[in-house]
Amino acid sequence: MPDLLPRIAMLGVGSMGGAIVTGLARRGAESIVVTNRSAEKADRLQLEGVESIALEREPDGNARAVSGAKLVVLGVKPAGIVDLAREIGPHLEADAVVVSIAAGTTAASIEAALPAPVAVVRAMPNTPSHVGLGVTGVAGGSRASAADVDLVRELFASVGDVIVLDESQIDALSTISGSGPAYVFLLIEELTSTAVRMGFSPEQAATMVQGTFRGASELLAAEGVEPAELRRRVTSPKGTTERAIAVLQEARLGEVFDRATAAALERARELAAG
Repeated sequence: MPDLLPRIAMLGVGSMGGAIVTGLARRGAESIVVTNRSAEKADRLQLEGVESIALEREPDGNARAVSGAKLVVLGVKPAGIVDLAREIGPHLEADAVVVSIAAGTTAASIEAALPAPVAVVRAMPNTPSHVGLGVTGVAGGSRASAADVDLVRELFASVGDVIVLDESQIDALSTISGSGPAYVFLLIEELTSTAVRMGFSPEQAATMVQGTFRGASELLAAEGVEPAELRRRVTSPKGTTERAIAVLQEARLGEVFDRATAAALERARELAAG
């Protein structure tokens, strides 16, 4: 990560955008300007080195925000991405890189709304970015150089790990790392409910299950071995864990996840088609 990132504009700062801005401020971006529609949301963003513009007070605030910005992050909802690109197009620097974090909106559709020299890079961060442990997929559009993509990679490194891939893989990535936290939370919900049915209090169940998931993830990161190997270490021959794992494997979890991610991918393509 370089000591300083260039001037960054973020247009529309929702929950995910807020996590990114916080990470960037923490990592020492040279200058960050953000815009939100309401004064209330704009005023809540009080971070050192961040200028927060309310469009209801300054209707042309997006134009001022992108002036001089090398990185311009579009954080509005997917339905508004192309219109926003058209709005800011005349005010962008020729060497600006426009970054979209919207699902389902292709780089080509954004490029078509911008001046010809401006590059577009798509990024798909996930919610653990809020705690600096995100996973973000980054894919360059047709005008993006390797240097453009690398700059965007550095931006998202402020909130976690980054994978650079082809745009054709972005929707598939969203079904794994994008939706993945929800899969983990569902497993935590179900195991917690099982613990309660076994007679533990909700507080005890939450402590056991959440601590176990957190500890297992940290152990996996610390050991640097395959998860299957760590599973084998816990599973003593003819023991209790072996019996439980056998039941779980009978459910064919691999096939369940295949079907789940296929359904998510189909929905992503439906959304992209409008």
